[in-house]
Amino acid sequence: MASQWNTGINDRKLKEDICEIGRRVYNKGFAAANDGNISIRVGENEVLCSPTMICKGFMTPDDICAVDMEGTQIAGKRKRTSEVLLHLAIMKHRPDVKAVVHCHPPHATAFAVAREPIPQCILPEIEVFMGEVPIAPYETPGGHAFANTVVPFLKNGTNTIILTNHGTVTFGKTIEEAYWKTEILDAYCRILLLSKQLGRVTYLDERESTELLDLKKKLGFDDPRFHVEDCDLCSNTAFRDGYKENMPQSKAFEPAPVYAGYLERQKAAAGVGNAITGAAPILSGVKNAAASEPDMETLVRLITEQVVAAMSK
Repeated sequence: MASQWNTGINDRKLKEDICEIGRRVYNKGFAAANDGNISIRVGENEVLCSPTMICKGFMTPDDICAVDMEGTQIAGKRKRTSEVLLHLAIMKHRPDVKAVVHCHPPHATAFAVAREPIPQCILPEIEVFMGEVPIAPYETPGGHAFANTVVPFLKNGTNTIILTNHGTVTFGKTIEEAYWKTEILDAYCRILLLSKQLGRVTYLDERESTELLDLKKKLGFDDPRFHVEDCDLCSNTAFRDGYKENMPQSKAFEPAPVYAGYLERQKAAAGVGNAITGAAPILSGVKNAAASEPDMETLVRLITEQVVAAMSK
């Protein structure tokens, strides 16, 4: 696909790229009827985007319109999508992002409707190519309030966000990269649902999870967990500050293991900070590999859930 920067709002190849991704989104069943929207940033103040009220599987380059970074339409015969404000919010807070795809992949959207957090430390491809997936709170789609729901979750390394009761938004340096995240996420959510039907989901252990994050770093990919002190590798905590009072709790899956202090262990391995004690089990499936005391609230919750589960058998 064509270069993604400083190519101008009249670049037909980039418009064709948007149409191609629209066809993929539609053919995969990620956007029914007129659902979804796609954008590419083409300048300091110019963004190409799909128009409103059009099937993404049948767009042509002549349908594509353009807006400035405030959402004002500056080119195109059709009206721009109202949800482009979501795309612009992401681009403003993440200058590395050049393309955004929003749609409603059914398996991932099922997690959005159930308000079920995406579990981590299960599938290697997810750990390396996606990382933690936060869940933005619900707002009526289309306005600035809706666009701002994703802002607290735009840490470096984030590339995918679940939109509560709505769908997904994925983003990257190219439009293909942004789309790939949607496809990877929906495939993962389908695997999770199928695994749940078979019985239970098995988590990777701490060594396996750490090796994947080390591999991710060696490959040059970023991850929010690389920037968070005392991040629990598998417990959806890299975005704790973004959730404020309403951090989602799993209702469908067993609690993820607590493998605490990834960043601290990396510092220790590099000879920075305090030495790290050896990992010791706190209870079945839960470890604390950091020198700090375990999170008591998490432990109490895990113990309570295990007791209730044992009593219900």
